[in-house]
Amino acid sequence: MPLYHNDDQAMLKDSVAPFVAEQAPVSHLRKLRDSADATGFSRDLWAQFTEMGLPGMLVPEAHGGLGMGHMEAGIVLEEIGRNLTPSPFLSTGVGAVAALAKAGGTQAGRWLPAIASGEAIVALAIDEGAKHRPDRIATTATRAGNGFRLDGKKSFVLHGHVADMSIVAAKTDGGITLFAVPKDAKGVTADPRRLVDSSLASHVTLDGVEVDADAVIGEVDAGGEILDALLAATRTGAAAEMVGVGQGAMDMTVNYLKERKQFGKLIGEFQGLQHRAAHLYGEMEVARATVMKAQQLLDEGSEGAKLMVSVAKAKAGRAANLAVREGVQMHGGIGMTDEYDIGLYMKRDRALAEYMGDVHYHIDQVARMNGY
Repeated sequence: MPLYHNDDQAMLKDSVAPFVAEQAPVSHLRKLRDSADATGFSRDLWAQFTEMGLPGMLVPEAHGGLGMGHMEAGIVLEEIGRNLTPSPFLSTGVGAVAALAKAGGTQAGRWLPAIASGEAIVALAIDEGAKHRPDRIATTATRAGNGFRLDGKKSFVLHGHVADMSIVAAKTDGGITLFAVPKDAKGVTADPRRLVDSSLASHVTLDGVEVDADAVIGEVDAGGEILDALLAATRTGAAAEMVGVGQGAMDMTVNYLKERKQFGKLIGEFQGLQHRAAHLYGEMEVARATVMKAQQLLDEGSEGAKLMVSVAKAKAGRAANLAVREGVQMHGGIGMTDEYDIGLYMKRDRALAEYMGDVHYHIDQVARMNGY
């Protein structure tokens, strides 16, 4: 398939881009940060997202959603990244939906319509340490009566302190099982921490949390495939958001090169800076292409999607990091001040780079999948 948007996707972009830019620009992030907002995003903005049908983009039509694909979700995420918009769209509208739709059953019937209607925020409780290692899950789920008892600790749980439900990955006797744990479950505590980009992620403790058998997402011991679907969707979504962050930083930098004068000339006229800007443009275009390919393969259900997802997360990570570093350097000393937005792009890049696996993790995954 061609690596560009079709007519319907282009129309979606033409609708979403001005909406996000007008309703949630970088100043929106600054306002939340400076007010020490305790939620991590604007409920009013999320209601506007819902009016546009965005939380339900990936939700099947049978559950009240739009039944769109990862290509369409990526359009929204790129604009979220471009404007540094705080939002639960990635965890709720992408990661959680991918897991629930893959599993089907009771929990899908309960939560997918709630997500599509904007009534539910869902957190993803997967990681347990400083680095993303989903193959080392230590949280346990042991049989207790007609259900299970969950014990363990999760880290880097975005929106974990305000989520209506958390998808928890735990070890059971025969493998991995995913559970839908409601926010009012006894024994769950969430300790929110402010990240470098001002977003909030929680350390979540599960201390003897009792859930019934209906809380299982999918089948007991067979959560591996569902977890893979969740991870693939969330990683690709994070990569799309990183492309947006890199694009936003690059646009800001190029505009600065066209306005800032030094030694009586626009600094954009200096060949050395032109070469660096051209290199950055090329890297961003390659990153966008890899992300779009990963989205296409996910939408097709291709066996090659897993490899391309890691390629996309790694490439988007490197390109976005180059964009924010070049942005700060080309802005000069003022790029180090809080007055200019370029530093905020660097901070968002830092947080997204670690989410669901950093560049090094995904390069290693690519190597392993290619037999190295």
